[in-house]
Amino acid sequence: MIRKIRIFLEMIKFEHSLFALPFAFVGAILGAVMMLDRLPTWSEIGWVTVAMVGARSAAMGLNRLIDRAIDARNPRTAGRAIPAGLLGIREVVVFIIVSFALLFLAAFRLNPLVVKLLPIAVFALVFYHYTKRFTWLCHLFLGFTIALGPLGGWLAVTGEASPAAYLLYVSVAFWTAGFDIVYACQDAEYDREAKLHSIPARFGVRNALLIARLFHIVPAFGFLTLFWMTDLSFGYLAGALISLGILAYQHMLVKPEDLSRVNIAFFSMNGTLSVVLFAFTLFDLVVLRKW
Repeated sequence: MIRKIRIFLEMIKFEHSLFALPFAFVGAILGAVMMLDRLPTWSEIGWVTVAMVGARSAAMGLNRLIDRAIDARNPRTAGRAIPAGLLGIREVVVFIIVSFALLFLAAFRLNPLVVKLLPIAVFALVFYHYTKRFTWLCHLFLGFTIALGPLGGWLAVTGEASPAAYLLYVSVAFWTAGFDIVYACQDAEYDREAKLHSIPARFGVRNALLIARLFHIVPAFGFLTLFWMTDLSFGYLAGALISLGILAYQHMLVKPEDLSRVNIAFFSMNGTLSVVLFAFTLFDLVVLRKW
């Protein structure tokens, strides 16, 4: 039983929740302060967490299920749970259903607007897995799907959006798309052979890394602009500047002729970035702000 749980956690890369969850908390906390002049309740934070765990688990389960044939043919991914025979298709389908049930339960515990937007979220979580079969813009589809986390966190607590919410959404979308391009560089050759679409496969690794840098100009601008658009103060600004330094450093790690440090840039640096920005946002709004 414990071994099976470990396999499921490995399948969904549970430790990589550090990418998305901190930004969902940023959306929830910043939205509550800006729109309602209060902090989110513990109940709201709890249900946002449940929603994010459900959504991400469903998304990763769908990815492994939908791409199982592709994974089996790719030497880098052939050891994943389904192609390796560690999990059966029925088990993964049940896991996906339970994950979506958690997402729906959390949405109904939050507010009616989130419930009304659930079909959009579910469609995005399913559809983006298919995009690499027909467009090299698949990285943007992934980005705008993952970025539903912070936007959803904002809407879950406030019930309404604002320009700052949409700026956070777009910033996280391009941040995600940028680092996904870097990660996809590992599979550029395989993707060409398998007739799969990605920016590295279409434009080459060197140009893909340049495009990733251009994409990351958007979150650099967005994170700084949030300082001017909201009630955030210099505590947040310090965190934003550190995050931009991390963003720049990850691009220094990966070179067209040396992709050996892609995993460090993809996992370690981006996980650190999201935690840093969340921590400084929390410090700014909870500790520095006078309530």
